Amino acid sequence: MSDAEPFPTPSTAPDRNLAMELVRVTEAAALAAGKWIGKGQKESADQAAVDAMRLMLDTVAMDGVVVIGEGEKDEAPMLYNGERLGNGQGPAVDVAVDPLEGTNLTARGAPNAISVVAVAERGTMFFPGAAVYMDKIAAGPGVADVLDIEAPPGDNVRLVAKAKGVRPEEINVVVLDRERHQALIGGLRDAGARVLLITDGDVAPSIAAAREGSGVDLLMGVGGTPEGVISAAALKCLGGGMQGKLWPRNDDERRALLDAGYDIDRVLATDDLVAGQDVFVAATGVTSGSLLQGVRYDRDGAVTESIVMRSRSGTVRRIEATHALEKLMRFSTIEYR
Repeated sequence: MSDAEPFPTPSTAPDRNLAMELVRVTEAAALAAGKWIGKGQKESADQAAVDAMRLMLDTVAMDGVVVIGEGEKDEAPMLYNGERLGNGQGPAVDVAVDPLEGTNLTARGAPNAISVVAVAERGTMFFPGAAVYMDKIAAGPGVADVLDIEAPPGDNVRLVAKAKGVRPEEINVVVLDRERHQALIGGLRDAGARVLLITDGDVAPSIAAAREGSGVDLLMGVGGTPEGVISAAALKCLGGGMQGKLWPRNDDERRALLDAGYDIDRVLATDDLVAGQDVFVAATGVTSGSLLQGVRYDRDGAVTESIVMRSRSGTVRRIEATHALEKLMRFSTIEYR
C-alpha cells in the first residue's frame, strides 16, 4: 500500500454547526409558550415565546440581523426586521424567526404549533417588503422539480402523483382553510386528491411535505410571506423545494411593491427565497402535529421534540430533550411554569 496516494488531509477542522446552538433557542421558546397551551390567550403565548427566543438568540455565536421577523401584520410582540441578534462573535448571517408559528393553535390547544428559526449567510434571504402574503406550493425531494405554481391545481396533483409512482387519489395536500381557497380546494378534489384543511400555521406542513411518512405530499395556497421564506430555508436543507408568488392584498400594497421595484408576476424558486449555500434551521414542537411532538409535561419537568438541519451537509437530526424546569429557572429569567 506504500505506492498508493495518501488520503487527503483537511487543512482546517469542520466549521461549527450553528443549528445545534439554534435548537436551544427554539426549545426555550417552545417551553415558554407551552404553559399557555389551551388557555385561549394567544398574545400571552406569543409574548412568552418572543422573550425566550430573544434572550437565547443573544447567546449564539453569530452576528445576526433579522430579515424575516414576525408580528407586524397582527400587532403581536415581535422580533423586528433589522434587529441585531447573537453575541457578535461569529459569522455575519441573516436570521428568519417565528418564535410561535401558530399562536391561535397554541391558544386552542390545536395541532402543529412550532417555534422555528432559520439562519443563512448575510444578504442571502429574500426580503418581501410590503408583501405580507405569498401564493405557495411546496413538496419534498424528487417531487419539487415537477411543481408549477402557474398550472391548474389538478395538474400539480397529477405531476406529483406520477413522480411518486402513486395514484392522484393517494396525494395529500395541506391547504389553509380560507375563503380565498375555494377554487383551489375544488380543483384539488376534482383531481382526486385528499385535501387536509388547516386553520393556521403553514411552516410545519411545508416541512412535513419533505419528510417521508408524514402523511403530507404537498402544501398549496396563499399564506404568510415570512413563513414562505422560513419554509424555503427548511426545504433547502431537506432537499425539497417550493415556488412562490407575491400576493398583494389590495391596490395600495400592490403599488407599494411596484414602487419598491418588486416584480409581482415573478415566480420565486427556493434559491430566490434563500440563496445561501450554508443554511441552518431548527424547529421545536409546541403542540403535537404532522412534523413534531409538542411539549409534554411530567412531574419532573417537560419533554420537547425538535428537528435540526443544515443544507451544506444535508444532515437532519431529530432531538428529544428532557428539561428540569425548576433547575432551568434558577439561572434564567424565562418563566417555564
